[in-house]
Amino acid sequence: MGEVDGKVAVLTGAGSGMGKASVKVFVREGAQVVAGDISGAEKDTAAEVGGSVLPVHCDVTQEADVEAMIQAAVDEFGRVDAVLNVAGIADGFLVRDLTMEAYDKIMDVDLRGVLLGMKHGIRAMARTGGAIVNWSSVGGLNGSAYTSVYNAAKSGVIGATKVAAIEGGSLGIRVNAICPGFIHTEIMGAHPEHMPGILEKAVLGRGGQPHEVAEVASFLVSDRASFVTGAIIPVDGGWAARLA
Repeated sequence: MGEVDGKVAVLTGAGSGMGKASVKVFVREGAQVVAGDISGAEKDTAAEVGGSVLPVHCDVTQEADVEAMIQAAVDEFGRVDAVLNVAGIADGFLVRDLTMEAYDKIMDVDLRGVLLGMKHGIRAMARTGGAIVNWSSVGGLNGSAYTSVYNAAKSGVIGATKVAAIEGGSLGIRVNAICPGFIHTEIMGAHPEHMPGILEKAVLGRGGQPHEVAEVASFLVSDRASFVTGAIIPVDGGWAARLA
């Protein structure tokens, strides 16, 4: 019996990085998965992982896409037990150089996308209960130069997670957020040499691997975490534990 055996999970950002790793972990642990992504790489993930994965094109900034992705899970597997809002983007600039184009792009994916995933996930699970895991970041817990909008969005994810946990409690829906640190993904962490000192920020002295974050998400969706909701969990090698 796997940790999430028999559960139906919907994931965004499934074409790469932590989303792709989560698909692999969830299938290994017995789940059926709807893998959403905007890039088309969700099809590659499904082909690589196998028959328990249904790839679906999804732009998380478009409510119709998110609603259709959740409905695809209901149509294919009969229900939804979990929603993982993984999709995210990042960009760096000083506050004084902020443009509204950059603001809209980052906030739409990193916060709007999570809110839409929660909205339609909660609607789908309102009668049966379930679990939602949102991807925030250590940037949602603390600040650093050049990340004003990203940090604002990820802080918003934390706040929205707590509200959804409160609202979902009476429905049997648990809502938690994880806050990855530096993770070796195609987008965020493939080239740490371009960010001197980044690996040393973790007290473990290394960056994380995508599957290490996915394992925490699997636990949070599982029945083993049945009394865990409204939790904000760093998965960062101890980075957020530092005072400086």
